[in-house]
Amino acid sequence: MEKILRILLDDVKNGYRLSEDEALDLFRVRDRHVWEISTAADEIREQRVGNAVTYVRNQNINVTNLCVNSCGFCGFSKKSGDDEIYFHDKSEIQKKASLAKEREVSEICTVSGLHPDFDLGSYCDVYRWIHEAAPGIHLHACNPMEVAYAARKSKVSTQEVLDAMRDAGLGSMCGTAAEILVEDIRKKICAQKISTEEWVRIIREAHKMGIQTTATIMYGHCESEEDVVQHLAILRKIQDETGGFTEFVPLSFIHMNTPLFRQKLARAGATGREDLLMVAVARLFLDNFRNIQVSWVKEGIKLAQLGLLAGANDLGGTMFEESISKGAGATNTDYLDPVEMQRVAEDIGRTLRRRTTLYEMI
Repeated sequence: MEKILRILLDDVKNGYRLSEDEALDLFRVRDRHVWEISTAADEIREQRVGNAVTYVRNQNINVTNLCVNSCGFCGFSKKSGDDEIYFHDKSEIQKKASLAKEREVSEICTVSGLHPDFDLGSYCDVYRWIHEAAPGIHLHACNPMEVAYAARKSKVSTQEVLDAMRDAGLGSMCGTAAEILVEDIRKKICAQKISTEEWVRIIREAHKMGIQTTATIMYGHCESEEDVVQHLAILRKIQDETGGFTEFVPLSFIHMNTPLFRQKLARAGATGREDLLMVAVARLFLDNFRNIQVSWVKEGIKLAQLGLLAGANDLGGTMFEESISKGAGATNTDYLDPVEMQRVAEDIGRTLRRRTTLYEMI
């Protein structure tokens, strides 16, 4: 095993493209060879993007937690009649956007519940309000589920939705709502969400229009290693065709307050081994992605730092306001000071660099 693994990793470092079966074998490693895989991934990270650890100064604005969907992994959304429902109006949204401007962020990110009264006009209004209050700030917003929802509610095509959103100020799109791009698993964890086929179609549509997106995966619930590899293979194929993904962001399942876990339909999140291998194997397998992010929100800053030694090059954003992971039970999710990011980067011999949403260095 050791000799075969070393040959494979050497081949990958020399430009060999991993097959899906080989990636699956790497995900199944459960002993000290995890460190060899991580080391190889980190060497490829250095070759591909250098030694900078990047971050974006950003702020989240979650417009509403009222949602028509009932995803099993979500502890954030509320239904009509629930306690603690909020729905921010123009005044509140612009107050938050103005605060973001004062904080000198370069990105505002907004993803919210699917409010029963939302249509395309609702999304475009929010984007215009944000730009009125915070002109010049990049708006990273929406995801394929929201695009499909706006299209259905307004009886227009998804391309018309993307056109209108871009006109209203959308700068780039979130690659969330992907979860696991395997239908059997989607039916268990988010049956009301769009299908894998529709997610892929809308992402391709956005890329074709010049709207760049992130790519994500949510793992650590009831998926198998085969499901994870299938998901990564879909992302790699899209990137081969469009080149429109700016980064890959693995999102470790936060289980505590979710229906899936409480109903014993999911395990208690990923292990540390799985978190490290997700970053490392992604770096090895996604040979057409430059940037891989570790989520300090999902994993905590200490494990995120180890992810930076396993092939990741980005720490995500400062956030300032985070509700979705917090609703699922995560703690300390609201803000990460760049001073702490710098400490983490320098501790492993790397330099911290601030970037834009689209990975231009500031």
